[in-house]
Amino acid sequence: MIAYVTVGADDITRAKRFYSAFLPALDYGLKEGPEGLSYELPVKPGQSPILPDFYVKPTFDSHPASAGNGAMIAFEAVSQKQVRDLHSAALVAGGFDEGQPGFRASYGTHFYVGYLRDPQGNKIALFSNDQDEPGREG
Repeated sequence: MIAYVTVGADDITRAKRFYSAFLPALDYGLKEGPEGLSYELPVKPGQSPILPDFYVKPTFDSHPASAGNGAMIAFEAVSQKQVRDLHSAALVAGGFDEGQPGFRASYGTHFYVGYLRDPQGNKIALFSNDQDEPGREG
């Protein structure tokens, strides 16, 4: 089980603007501290934590942060509309388009996804795979 995912950021303010444009809509709460940003899903009393947590932090070694080649973090949305809305909000908040929301021929017929790069260059996917929504043809 993945417990947490961390990405580095040289500009925490810029990163906060980007991630706060869509993670709260996916129920992630934000905790800020001198060590960076911590996005966590809510935990009800008596409930175990819902993983993974997502952290945005300055690099430990103080060298510039960089995006991993081939690395991507995917967040699940509740619908195709939410994918479109959150993709758009993330672009307005300083993200870069890496692939407009839509179906991809190499994935299942209901896998609807939009791709972004955060201000640091990390690749982010927002997807929905709801079998009750229309799927792609063929």
